[in-house]
Amino acid sequence: MSWILTASGRHLDYIQPNVGDINILDIAQSLANESRYAGHTRFFYSVAQHSWLASFVVPRQHALEALLHDAAEAYCKDIPSPLKALLPDYREIEARVDGVIRKAFGLPFTETPEVKRADLVVLATERRDLMPADGTPWRSLEGIEPLPRKIAGMLPSRAQAIFLRRYIELTENRRAA
Repeated sequence: MSWILTASGRHLDYIQPNVGDINILDIAQSLANESRYAGHTRFFYSVAQHSWLASFVVPRQHALEALLHDAAEAYCKDIPSPLKALLPDYREIEARVDGVIRKAFGLPFTETPEVKRADLVVLATERRDLMPADGTPWRSLEGIEPLPRKIAGMLPSRAQAIFLRRYIELTENRRAA
């Protein structure tokens, strides 16, 4: 068996993911329940909250992509980057799922520079607000300033709601056209 059963009752096959198996409600629910940093934060912090925050760091035309930049983690899990680098098969599967998600939502085939930068800005903010201070530099954050506002804790139900609200806000004009 190479598929999972999603909250909406769909089957997502890791070998041959299908656009019809991608559902924003599945993505919102899963990301809201998925903790960043393997749960090693001062308080619960979800991938949904991270993605929602990133969607405000970019210009409006990139906001949907920023909101969905980690959507593959709804199906593949949020694996810490150092571990992910050691798992080439995982990276290939995640890229396959990400490609199908990008197609399903009409996003660019590859991540835009604006979204990559927003992800780093949010990462710098998360490091400041969520992680223990250990003084070890993170090379990926050299020259990246965190957001001025601190991150507050959020329950999964709230993270799911704001993620979906932001999705609706960003797509209402697309659906009306």
